[in-house]
Amino acid sequence: MSYLNQKTINAVVNFSGVGLHSGKVVNLCLRPAEPNSGILFKRTDLTQNNIVYPNFNNVTNTSLNTTISNEFGVKVSTIEHLMGALFGLGIDNAIIEIDNEEVPILDGSAKIFVKKIFESGIKSSQTPIKIIEIRKKVEFKDGQRFISIEPSKLCLNIDFELKYKNSVIGSQRNKVKVYEDDLKDIFSSRTFCLFEDIEQIKKMGLAKGGSLENAIVVKENEILNKDGLRNKKEFVNHKILDCIGDLFTCGYRMLADVKCSQGGHYLTNELLRKVFSNQENFAVLEIKEKVLPQRYFQKNLLKSIA
Repeated sequence: MSYLNQKTINAVVNFSGVGLHSGKVVNLCLRPAEPNSGILFKRTDLTQNNIVYPNFNNVTNTSLNTTISNEFGVKVSTIEHLMGALFGLGIDNAIIEIDNEEVPILDGSAKIFVKKIFESGIKSSQTPIKIIEIRKKVEFKDGQRFISIEPSKLCLNIDFELKYKNSVIGSQRNKVKVYEDDLKDIFSSRTFCLFEDIEQIKKMGLAKGGSLENAIVVKENEILNKDGLRNKKEFVNHKILDCIGDLFTCGYRMLADVKCSQGGHYLTNELLRKVFSNQENFAVLEIKEKVLPQRYFQKNLLKSIA
Protein backbone atom coordinates (compact mmCIF):
# COMPACT_ATOMS: atom_id res chain seq x y z
CA MET A 1 0.00 0.00 0.00
CA SER A 2 1.41 3.38 -0.97
CA TYR A 3 1.25 5.97 1.77
CA LEU A 4 1.30 8.73 -0.84
CA ASN A 5 -1.87 7.73 -2.72
CA GLN A 6 -5.37 8.57 -1.53
CA LYS A 7 -7.03 5.99 0.67
CA THR A 8 -10.46 4.98 1.86
CA ILE A 9 -11.76 2.12 3.98
CA ASN A 10 -11.96 -1.31 2.40
CA ALA A 11 -15.37 -2.27 3.83
CA VAL A 12 -18.33 -0.81 5.67
CA VAL A 13 -17.69 -0.21 9.38
CA ASN A 14 -20.52 0.22 11.90
CA PHE A 15 -20.50 1.88 15.31
CA SER A 16 -23.25 2.32 17.87
CA GLY A 17 -23.28 4.19 21.15
CA VAL A 18 -24.49 7.18 23.08
CA GLY A 19 -23.78 10.82 22.32
CA LEU A 20 -21.68 12.40 25.08
CA HIS A 21 -23.68 15.63 25.17
CA SER A 22 -27.05 14.66 23.69
CA GLY A 23 -27.37 11.42 25.65
CA LYS A 24 -29.11 9.93 22.60
CA VAL A 25 -28.35 6.50 21.14
CA VAL A 26 -26.79 6.88 17.71
CA ASN A 27 -25.73 4.54 14.92
CA LEU A 28 -22.89 5.48 12.63
CA CYS A 29 -21.86 3.74 9.41
CA LEU A 30 -18.55 4.47 7.70
CA ARG A 31 -18.56 3.73 3.96
CA PRO A 32 -15.83 3.75 1.29
CA ALA A 33 -15.68 6.76 -1.04
CA GLU A 34 -14.05 7.56 -4.38
CA PRO A 35 -10.77 9.53 -4.67
CA ASN A 36 -11.07 13.31 -4.35
CA SER A 37 -14.46 13.08 -2.63
CA GLY A 38 -13.05 13.86 0.82
CA ILE A 39 -14.86 13.23 4.10
CA LEU A 40 -18.59 13.95 4.37
CA PHE A 41 -21.32 13.31 6.93
CA LYS A 42 -24.80 12.23 5.89
CA ARG A 43 -27.69 12.45 8.38
CA THR A 44 -29.72 9.35 7.51
CA ASP A 45 -32.52 10.33 9.89
CA LEU A 46 -33.28 13.21 7.51
CA THR A 47 -34.42 12.96 3.90
CA GLN A 48 -33.47 16.43 2.65
CA ASN A 49 -30.47 18.75 2.96
CA ASN A 50 -28.74 16.10 5.03
CA ILE A 51 -25.12 16.39 3.82
CA VAL A 52 -22.70 18.20 6.17
CA TYR A 53 -19.05 18.76 5.28
CA PRO A 54 -16.48 18.80 8.10
CA ASN A 55 -14.90 22.08 7.01
CA PHE A 56 -13.56 24.70 9.41
CA ASN A 57 -15.92 27.28 7.88
CA ASN A 58 -18.85 25.01 8.79
CA VAL A 59 -17.88 24.80 12.47
CA THR A 60 -20.72 26.45 14.40
CA ASN A 61 -19.90 25.47 17.98
CA THR A 62 -16.66 24.81 19.85
CA SER A 63 -17.95 24.59 23.43
CA LEU A 64 -16.68 21.24 24.77
CA ASN A 65 -16.86 19.70 21.28
CA THR A 66 -16.64 20.53 17.60
CA THR A 67 -19.99 20.89 15.85
CA ILE A 68 -20.45 21.36 12.11
CA SER A 69 -23.60 22.59 10.36
CA ASN A 70 -24.73 23.08 6.78
CA GLU A 71 -26.58 26.09 5.35
CA PHE A 72 -29.93 24.55 6.33
CA GLY A 73 -29.01 24.26 10.00
CA VAL A 74 -28.48 20.49 9.92
CA LYS A 75 -25.66 19.65 12.29
CA VAL A 76 -23.34 16.90 13.46
CA SER A 77 -21.52 17.36 16.76
CA THR A 78 -18.52 15.88 18.58
CA ILE A 79 -16.77 14.97 15.34
CA GLU A 80 -13.22 15.48 16.63
CA HIS A 81 -12.33 11.95 17.80
CA LEU A 82 -13.54 10.28 14.61
CA MET A 83 -11.81 12.94 12.50
CA GLY A 84 -8.61 12.35 14.47
CA ALA A 85 -8.85 8.62 13.81
CA LEU A 86 -9.34 9.17 10.07
CA PHE A 87 -6.44 11.62 9.93
CA GLY A 88 -4.13 9.33 11.89
CA LEU A 89 -4.96 6.34 9.67
CA GLY A 90 -4.43 8.34 6.50
CA ILE A 91 -8.05 8.04 5.30
CA ASP A 92 -8.63 10.73 2.68
CA ASN A 93 -12.12 9.78 1.50
CA ALA A 94 -15.13 8.39 3.39
CA ILE A 95 -18.89 8.74 3.71
CA ILE A 96 -20.06 8.87 7.32
CA GLU A 97 -23.73 8.00 7.67
CA ILE A 98 -25.23 8.92 11.05
CA ASP A 99 -28.81 8.64 12.28
CA ASN A 100 -28.69 11.39 14.90
CA GLU A 101 -26.99 14.69 15.56
CA GLU A 102 -23.93 13.54 17.54
CA VAL A 103 -21.10 11.08 16.85
CA PRO A 104 -21.09 8.34 19.53
CA ILE A 105 -18.52 8.95 22.25
CA LEU A 106 -17.74 5.21 22.67
CA ASP A 107 -14.99 5.05 25.33
CA GLY A 108 -14.16 8.77 25.15
CA SER A 109 -11.14 8.33 22.89
CA ALA A 110 -10.42 7.37 19.27
CA LYS A 111 -9.22 3.87 20.18
CA ILE A 112 -12.34 1.96 19.07
CA PHE A 113 -12.69 4.00 15.87
CA VAL A 114 -9.07 3.27 14.95
CA LYS A 115 -9.25 -0.44 15.80
CA LYS A 116 -12.42 -1.19 13.82
CA ILE A 117 -11.41 0.92 10.81
CA PHE A 118 -8.01 -0.76 10.68
CA GLU A 119 -9.59 -4.22 10.99
CA SER A 120 -11.87 -3.46 8.04
CA GLY A 121 -8.84 -2.78 5.88
CA ILE A 122 -7.59 0.35 4.15
CA LYS A 123 -7.90 0.60 0.37
CA SER A 124 -5.34 2.59 -1.61
CA SER A 125 -6.14 4.22 -4.94
CA GLN A 126 -3.93 5.29 -7.83
CA THR A 127 -4.68 8.96 -7.12
CA PRO A 128 -1.94 11.01 -5.40
CA ILE A 129 -2.77 12.67 -2.10
CA LYS A 130 -3.09 16.40 -1.71
CA ILE A 131 -1.63 18.16 1.27
CA ILE A 132 -1.60 21.64 2.78
CA GLU A 133 1.82 23.25 2.98
CA ILE A 134 1.98 26.11 5.49
CA ARG A 135 4.15 28.90 4.11
CA LYS A 136 3.95 31.63 6.75
CA LYS A 137 3.70 31.70 10.52
CA VAL A 138 0.20 32.49 11.79
CA GLU A 139 -0.84 32.94 15.43
CA PHE A 140 -4.07 33.30 17.35
CA LYS A 141 -4.25 34.39 20.98
CA ASP A 142 -7.03 34.50 23.55
CA GLY A 143 -5.66 35.99 26.76
CA GLN A 144 -3.03 33.60 28.11
CA ARG A 145 -4.07 30.91 25.63
CA PHE A 146 -2.42 30.76 22.21
CA ILE A 147 -1.90 28.61 19.15
CA SER A 148 0.51 29.07 16.27
CA ILE A 149 1.33 27.33 13.02
CA GLU A 150 4.44 27.71 10.87
CA PRO A 151 6.22 26.00 7.97
CA SER A 152 7.69 22.49 8.23
CA LYS A 153 9.37 20.68 5.35
CA LEU A 154 8.32 17.06 5.85
CA CYS A 155 6.39 16.86 9.11
CA LEU A 156 3.30 17.71 11.07
CA ASN A 157 4.55 18.41 14.58
CA ILE A 158 2.17 19.28 17.41
CA ASP A 159 3.62 20.74 20.61
CA PHE A 160 0.82 21.08 23.18
CA GLU A 161 0.90 22.46 26.70
CA LEU A 162 -1.84 22.03 29.29
CA LYS A 163 -2.11 24.06 32.51
CA TYR A 164 -4.62 23.27 35.26
CA LYS A 165 -4.72 24.42 38.88
CA ASN A 166 -5.88 20.92 39.80
CA SER A 167 -2.94 18.97 41.26
CA VAL A 168 -3.75 15.74 39.41
CA ILE A 169 -3.84 17.32 35.96
CA GLY A 170 -1.37 20.12 36.67
CA SER A 171 0.91 21.23 33.86
CA GLN A 172 1.52 18.70 31.09
CA ARG A 173 3.28 19.03 27.79
CA ASN A 174 3.87 16.65 24.92
CA LYS A 175 5.17 16.92 21.38
CA VAL A 176 4.36 14.44 18.63
CA LYS A 177 5.44 13.97 15.06
CA VAL A 178 2.07 12.90 13.69
CA TYR A 179 3.39 11.12 10.58
CA GLU A 180 6.25 9.29 12.28
CA ASP A 181 5.58 8.67 15.98
CA ASP A 182 3.67 5.80 17.54
CA LEU A 183 0.24 7.38 18.12
CA LYS A 184 -1.15 4.60 20.32
CA ASP A 185 -1.26 6.80 23.43
CA ILE A 186 -2.85 9.66 21.48
CA PHE A 187 -5.59 7.45 20.03
CA SER A 188 -6.40 5.84 23.40
CA SER A 189 -6.49 9.01 25.52
CA ARG A 190 -9.96 9.87 26.81
CA THR A 191 -11.85 13.11 27.26
CA PHE A 192 -11.81 14.44 30.82
CA CYS A 193 -13.40 16.93 33.19
CA LEU A 194 -13.26 18.16 36.77
CA PHE A 195 -15.95 16.83 39.10
CA GLU A 196 -16.80 20.34 40.26
CA ASP A 197 -17.56 21.41 36.67
CA ILE A 198 -20.12 18.67 35.97
CA GLU A 199 -23.11 20.49 37.46
CA GLN A 200 -22.43 23.61 35.39
CA ILE A 201 -21.87 21.55 32.23
CA LYS A 202 -25.22 19.81 32.76
CA LYS A 203 -26.93 23.19 33.30
CA MET A 204 -25.68 24.08 29.81
CA GLY A 205 -27.60 21.05 28.49
CA LEU A 206 -24.40 19.09 27.84
CA ALA A 207 -22.84 15.81 29.02
CA LYS A 208 -26.22 14.04 29.21
CA GLY A 209 -24.49 10.84 28.09
CA GLY A 210 -21.34 11.29 30.14
CA SER A 211 -20.16 8.60 32.56
CA LEU A 212 -17.02 7.03 33.94
CA GLU A 213 -17.24 4.64 30.99
CA ASN A 214 -16.49 7.41 28.50
CA ALA A 215 -14.68 10.17 30.39
CA ILE A 216 -12.00 10.66 33.02
CA VAL A 217 -13.40 12.52 36.03
CA VAL A 218 -11.01 14.21 38.45
CA LYS A 219 -12.22 15.15 41.94
CA GLU A 220 -9.67 17.20 43.89
CA ASN A 221 -6.59 14.95 44.07
CA GLU A 222 -8.32 11.77 42.96
CA ILE A 223 -9.22 10.13 39.64
CA LEU A 224 -12.67 8.59 40.04
CA ASN A 225 -12.22 6.02 37.24
CA LYS A 226 -11.35 2.74 38.98
CA ASP A 227 -8.59 1.80 36.52
CA GLY A 228 -6.94 5.22 36.57
CA LEU A 229 -5.13 6.63 33.56
CA ARG A 230 -4.19 4.75 30.40
CA ASN A 231 -0.90 6.64 30.04
CA LYS A 232 1.04 9.19 32.09
CA LYS A 233 0.16 12.10 29.81
CA GLU A 234 -3.42 11.10 29.03
CA PHE A 235 -4.80 14.59 29.68
CA VAL A 236 -2.54 16.45 27.25
CA ASN A 237 -2.56 13.52 24.82
CA HIS A 238 -6.33 13.79 24.55
CA LYS A 239 -5.95 17.47 23.74
CA ILE A 240 -3.52 16.50 20.98
CA LEU A 241 -6.09 14.02 19.62
CA ASP A 242 -8.70 16.80 19.57
CA CYS A 243 -6.22 19.09 17.81
CA ILE A 244 -5.48 16.50 15.11
CA GLY A 245 -9.19 15.96 14.49
CA ASP A 246 -9.89 19.68 14.33
CA LEU A 247 -6.95 20.30 11.98
CA PHE A 248 -8.49 17.79 9.56
CA THR A 249 -11.35 20.22 8.99
CA CYS A 250 -8.97 21.94 6.55
CA GLY A 251 -9.78 19.02 4.21
CA TYR A 252 -6.31 17.55 3.88
CA ARG A 253 -3.32 16.51 5.92
CA MET A 254 -0.66 19.19 6.24
CA LEU A 255 3.00 20.07 6.61
CA ALA A 256 3.33 22.33 9.63
CA ASP A 257 4.68 22.96 13.10
CA VAL A 258 1.81 23.62 15.50
CA LYS A 259 2.37 24.97 19.00
CA CYS A 260 -0.47 25.41 21.48
CA SER A 261 -0.80 26.41 25.12
CA GLN A 262 -4.09 25.87 26.98
CA GLY A 263 -5.96 25.56 23.72
CA GLY A 264 -8.93 23.61 22.47
CA HIS A 265 -11.52 23.47 19.72
CA TYR A 266 -12.07 27.24 19.63
CA LEU A 267 -8.41 28.17 19.23
CA THR A 268 -7.77 25.55 16.54
CA ASN A 269 -10.80 26.64 14.53
CA GLU A 270 -9.89 30.33 14.79
CA LEU A 271 -6.34 29.52 13.69
CA LEU A 272 -7.57 27.69 10.58
CA ARG A 273 -9.91 30.55 9.70
CA LYS A 274 -6.99 32.97 9.98
CA VAL A 275 -4.62 30.78 7.94
CA PHE A 276 -7.02 30.27 5.05
CA SER A 277 -8.16 33.88 4.94
CA ASN A 278 -4.91 34.76 3.14
CA GLN A 279 -3.70 32.81 0.09
CA GLU A 280 -0.09 33.70 0.94
CA ASN A 281 -0.23 31.57 4.10
CA PHE A 282 -0.57 28.19 2.41
CA ALA A 283 -0.46 26.09 -0.74
CA VAL A 284 -2.29 22.92 -1.74
CA LEU A 285 0.18 20.42 -3.18
CA GLU A 286 -0.35 17.17 -5.03
CA ILE A 287 2.17 14.71 -3.63
CA LYS A 288 3.66 11.99 -5.80
CA GLU A 289 6.03 9.12 -4.98
CA LYS A 290 9.04 10.87 -6.48
CA VAL A 291 8.57 13.94 -4.32
CA LEU A 292 8.71 12.55 -0.78
CA PRO A 293 10.26 9.52 0.94
CA GLN A 294 8.10 6.48 1.65
CA ARG A 295 8.43 7.03 5.42
CA TYR A 296 6.41 10.24 5.06
CA PHE A 297 3.17 8.84 6.46
CA GLN A 298 2.82 6.62 9.49
CA LYS A 299 5.89 4.44 9.41
CA ASN A 300 4.71 3.21 12.83
CA LEU A 301 1.06 2.73 11.82
CA LEU A 302 0.92 -0.99 12.57
CA LYS A 303 2.58 -0.45 15.93
CA SER A 304 0.09 2.31 16.76
CA ILE A 305 -2.89 0.03 16.19
CA ALA A 306 -1.57 -2.99 18.08
